Amino acid sequence: MVVLVTSAERWSTAKEFDRAIVTRHTEIVSVIRNINTSPGRVVLGSENRLLTGREYILDYLNGLKFKISAPSFYQVNPLQTEVLYNRVLELADLKGHETVVDAYCGIGTIANFLARHAGRVIGMEIVPEAVEDAKENALLNGLSNTEFIPGPVESLLPKMVAKGLKPHLVVLDPPRKGCEKEVLQAISEAQVPRMVYVSCDPGTLARDLGIFDSSGYQTLLAQPVDMFPWTSHVEAIILMTRSGSGDK
Repeated sequence: MVVLVTSAERWSTAKEFDRAIVTRHTEIVSVIRNINTSPGRVVLGSENRLLTGREYILDYLNGLKFKISAPSFYQVNPLQTEVLYNRVLELADLKGHETVVDAYCGIGTIANFLARHAGRVIGMEIVPEAVEDAKENALLNGLSNTEFIPGPVESLLPKMVAKGLKPHLVVLDPPRKGCEKEVLQAISEAQVPRMVYVSCDPGTLARDLGIFDSSGYQTLLAQPVDMFPWTSHVEAIILMTRSGSGDK
């Protein structure tokens, strides 16, 4: 999939442009024009126009199928993505009965990995298109124990905790800015015994771990995963447990 981010101006040669792309690179099955009129640093605008091909692509990870649309987040290194998600699954240490929250779930990649080993998985995601992809991906993979809710995690999770949600495990995979304080507070209030935090920014990760530490959580393990070789960027997987939860 190629997503071209442009202004809203008329583009008279768009068809010629996308025809040239797919002719030269036959592996491309989708060319989309994204309209971004924002003066800020947000990469994608809210409007997508299909120029040629399909509105989505499919990928396969560890025996699972994923439908991916233009606004949805997806890891771009397929080999290391399997390493990353399988390590998350290992650290989750699921027995088959647990209720799991996948915060910032995107198209449901981690949620699908976990759902095969959990009792119930609740995914939360602010991008509506990604939530629709997540629901379809659960169906594509024959999973009936997942639920995906659109909206900001900092709003959804506190409300669900206030209504009595008590997850056995929370997986956090936030954007570079890390978690909002409302998310951290809700997890602490729910006394979630086990957490796996996937981070793409060491700075905001350290900040959030410090807050969790002051709330009675202990960091047991930090596992870096090199998703972007020859760059300074790294993904980190953190395992945390709440003091007195019984984990060592």
